[in-house]
Amino acid sequence: MEYYAGIDVSLECSHVCVVDATGKIVREAKPASQPEALIAWFRSLGFELVRVGLEAGPLSQWLYAAMKKAGLAVELLETRHVSNAFKAMPVKSDRNDARNIAQLMRLGWFRPVHCKSMSAQETRAMLTARKLIQSKLQDVENSLRGILRGFGLKVGKTTSRGFAARISELVAGHPALETIATATLAVHAVLLREFNGFEKRVRAMSRLDAKAKLLMSTPAVGPIISLTYASAIDDPSRFTSVEAGGTAVRVNAEEVSVRRDRLHRSHQQKWRRFRARGAL
Repeated sequence: MEYYAGIDVSLECSHVCVVDATGKIVREAKPASQPEALIAWFRSLGFELVRVGLEAGPLSQWLYAAMKKAGLAVELLETRHVSNAFKAMPVKSDRNDARNIAQLMRLGWFRPVHCKSMSAQETRAMLTARKLIQSKLQDVENSLRGILRGFGLKVGKTTSRGFAARISELVAGHPALETIATATLAVHAVLLREFNGFEKRVRAMSRLDAKAKLLMSTPAVGPIISLTYASAIDDPSRFTSVEAGGTAVRVNAEEVSVRRDRLHRSHQQKWRRFRARGAL
């Protein structure tokens, strides 16, 4: 008899369901969302599993890598495909999701996705952290500019190094503004220091990565673009053609562009509401 399993992963615990070749539920459990707990539970079943389904998510790559290393026939499932398969579900719950994933494994109605290598995950995490610090640094600068503008003080064009000196010059003689500037510039200095550290680290990573180094031989391609592209492709052998690889990267770029457009429109709407309240 063949057996199939489905896992619905949550932050603390995961719902697991095992079905046989006829679709009958054999075992269900709710182990912790830890690789050791899941592997131990599957090994306690006493029979081999043909396939184990795991929907792609924040914890999925970590769990997938550990279970794959343990010898389990685990598959990482494409999220949108699984979501479309569950649309007709009358009652949606974690337990029912695990049951349905198990049935998808049994029927073969799933689309496996590539699990990023550890090096690609580390690169993407580094780039994400760098972008976070950069955005917060820009937020602090823009907020200070906005505060001073209300008092008729215009910062104008500055460099990252000369920004603090320019702010201190403008707020001199204004006790309230001096207090605000002192606290905000202290945060700005920390963010600037950490951002510069990320910049050095990213440049060093691009010089050590053979793929990124090759990409940077192209004009106008720097460390950020090369590392982003190399980590997105990860394993070129998973693409059957150059067009397929280009499509995957283009889809990611379009998704980012759509999110940016939505964010831009959201900021515009907030600004209009703010102006309207001011006019009232």
